[in-house]
Order: sequence, then structure tokens, then C-alpha cells
Amino acid sequence: MTMAGQTINDRLLAARHSLAGQGLAKSVCKATTEECIGPKKKHLDYLVHCTNEPNVSIPHLANLLIERSQNANWVVVYKSLITTHHLMAYGNERFMQYLASSNSTFNLSSFLDKGTVQDGGMGVPGGRMGYDMSPFIRRYAKYLNEKSLSYRAMAFDFCKVKRGKEEGSLRSMNAEKLLKTLPVLQAQLDGLLEFDCQSNDLSNGVINMSFMLLFRDLIRLFACYNDGIINLLEKYFDMNKKLARDALDLYKKFLIRMDRVGEFLKVAENVGIDKGDIPDLTKAPSSLLDALEQHLATLEGRKVSAANTPTQSSSSAFGTAAASSKFDATNGIDEQLKAQVLAEEEAAMNQYKSKVSSPTSSGAAGSSAALTNPFLSSPPASSAGQPIVDLFGAASAQPAASGAASHHHQTPQATTKASDDLLQLGNPFADMFEASANAGGGGSNAAGGATGDAGDGASPFDWGATDDDVGAAK
Repeated sequence: MTMAGQTINDRLLAARHSLAGQGLAKSVCKATTEECIGPKKKHLDYLVHCTNEPNVSIPHLANLLIERSQNANWVVVYKSLITTHHLMAYGNERFMQYLASSNSTFNLSSFLDKGTVQDGGMGVPGGRMGYDMSPFIRRYAKYLNEKSLSYRAMAFDFCKVKRGKEEGSLRSMNAEKLLKTLPVLQAQLDGLLEFDCQSNDLSNGVINMSFMLLFRDLIRLFACYNDGIINLLEKYFDMNKKLARDALDLYKKFLIRMDRVGEFLKVAENVGIDKGDIPDLTKAPSSLLDALEQHLATLEGRKVSAANTPTQSSSSAFGTAAASSKFDATNGIDEQLKAQVLAEEEAAMNQYKSKVSSPTSSGAAGSSAALTNPFLSSPPASSAGQPIVDLFGAASAQPAASGAASHHHQTPQATTKASDDLLQLGNPFADMFEASANAGGGGSNAAGGATGDAGDGASPFDWGATDDDVGAAK
């Protein structure tokens, strides 16, 4: 039986606390009623205000919420978790400190409501069964416990620290502390992603409100996570072997979590969250991971398998250049690394040249090889009207037909190609062939698009960095 949306039990419990003069307990009960809607804003605001009052006992408030989470009704339990999460996010830090320092955690790993279908006291047919909501309650409680453990380990809330390249906390950490901090952040992020709900699960106001709070935390956690990874990559090439191995492992885990974060954000988009509030997670180039692995192999003295062709070799060498391009100009590049990249590229080119250009080739076979060998200094006389086959995407030479003078001259547009040297030294292949063939075209453009605009000082690893407070959902 219900009265004005609240059950008789809710009314009786609130009246009992009023008679006993327990105002705080009454407010907690009103925020965690059996009504199948999220806690009302006026009750949450009042409890947030209570956390800022010096005469309010934070342990008493926290224990009241934990006590409500032991209720048999899934709605009451879920709303007690939501209220706790809201106070963690918007209340005084004393509330978070108490949860982190005490042994007061939500022991809901085996919670299961086998009750009948809940209609929220409003006679709405087809309400969610407590049995269906129980898994989300268990996962939500686990995340809140993980959030408290993170605060206990780090003495700060990852969702509230400063972010960004200028004053970001994880952007300015030294390598040793960063390697200890990122696993704690990963554990909290994993706890959040394990909530694992789909669009059709968000069918009532209670779970919807919890999802919005989780979405708000995810945006801030991933922004902080991204700051830490950027800092890690900036320090990677100066680390010793042990630290580099740990850093590479953390980066691989980051790539996995990017996919899971993307799935969570798709659900958020499907349930109507504005696209402007959802960050665009642009992945780093795969060549970056190859470069990090090659650097670690060099530190450990392991041999990296050589590529068979310049095309294959160029992908790894250019990947090394891409990973190291951030050290250019602004941060000071390792000249030894630059020389190593160019030497590897030249060696691979010479190896392939010796395979495809045999001194015994003659006759028709030799002529055919000459037509398709881009490493020859100039095309044979019999193929004056044939364009050179450019394996590396350089601009094709204009046909030198006898009637070309009667045609309008067209200036080829300068384009940025994937094979351009990301160290901005020019394409070592295209420059060589175009110069010897007198193609008359300009030098290849520097590939600025791969790592972002270097002129503004932005880090080339700052891909899809989330904004400071994008999509904050209260």
C-alpha cells in the first residue's frame, strides 16, 4: 500500500525518526525510500550540506547509509548506494576520508532480491524484478568499495585531481611514482567498467541515476588515466630496463581499457546523453606500440627480426620515428636514436636493392626488371613514355609524350602521405628517386597530421584527451 508515491513503511519509518529527534536518520530514510525512482535532489542536497556542517557526525551518516544497504528490498539498497556515491562526489572530503580509513564497506557480493516484480508503488506494470537488478547492485557496490580503496592508497580522489598538460597531477609525476599510481587507477577503472550494462537494462529511474554517476566518474577517470599515459610515454625512452618493461605493460593494458571505455560510451550515447558530452577516443597509431617494444628489446639485448622489404621495414622504422617525434625541437631528440632509424632504413633498402637488381639480368627479363625497379638511377631509354612504379606513394611523374607541349600544365598538389618521414626529414625513398629522375617536383611534405600540430606545443601522444569536466552528470 502506498501514499503519495511512498509506501506505508517509508512513512512509518520517517515518523519514528521524527519522534525520536533523529533528523539525520530521517533524511537518509527519505533519500532511500522504496519508491522506484532515483533519490530526490532536495534530499541529496540536504545530505551534502550536512557533510559540510562541523556538528554533523560523518561516521554516523556513513553508518546510516551502510545500514540501509542491508535492507532486503533492492530499491532501498540501490538508492543507499547512489546516495553514498553522490556524497563521495559532491560532499565534503571528510565523508570520503572516513569511508577510506574505516572498515565500513558494502558487503553485497552475495546480494540477491528474490521478491516479486517491483512497481515502485505507482501501479506501473512490467516493473523490473529485484532478481534482475541484483547483479547491478553487486557490481555497483564493488565499484564504490574500489573507489574507497583507491583513496586509501593514494590519499586523493582521482575524479577530483587537476587534469591537463599544464597542471595535471599525473602529468607532472616522476616515473617511479607514476608506475605505482597507474595500477591503482586501473583497478578503480576496472571496477567501474565491470558494471557492464546495456541500453535495455536502463529501464527505471534508479539504475538510470547510478549510470549517470558512473558516466561522470568515467569521464574524469579516463582523463586522468590519459594524462598518466602521456607522461609515461614522454619518460619511456629515458627509463632503465625494469621501468621500461613495467611501462610497456601498463601501456598495453591502457589500449585494452580504451576499447572497454568505448563500449561504455556507446551505451551512454544510445540512452540519450548528448554527443558533445561524450569524448572522441582516437587511438594512437599501432606503430607506436611497435616502437616501444623495439626500444625495450634493445635495452634487453634481444634482436629484432629484420624486415624483408623496404616497405615492411619502413613501417617499423617510421613507427620508431613516430614514437620519438615528440622529442624533436621542443623536448630535445635523442640524436643516436635518429641516426639508428636512418641507418636501419638504409640497410633495408640496400638489401632489397641487391635482391631485385641482379647483374646477370639481360634481354627481355632485364628490360622488364628495369621497368619495375624503383631503385635504378634512371629509367631505360626504351621506357621513356612509361611512368615509374612508385612503391612508396610518391607523386607519379608526368608522361613525357611528344605532344605534351600542347597540353595545359597542371601543378601537382602537395599531399601528406603515410610514408613521409615523421621526423620531418623528408621521405628518404621518394626524395632519392625523384631527385635522380629529375621529376621536377618539390620535396615531400613533413607528415604533421600523424602527430598533431607541433607548433602549438601539444604532445603528439595527446590523442582523444578528454576535457577536464566533460559531461559531468550530477
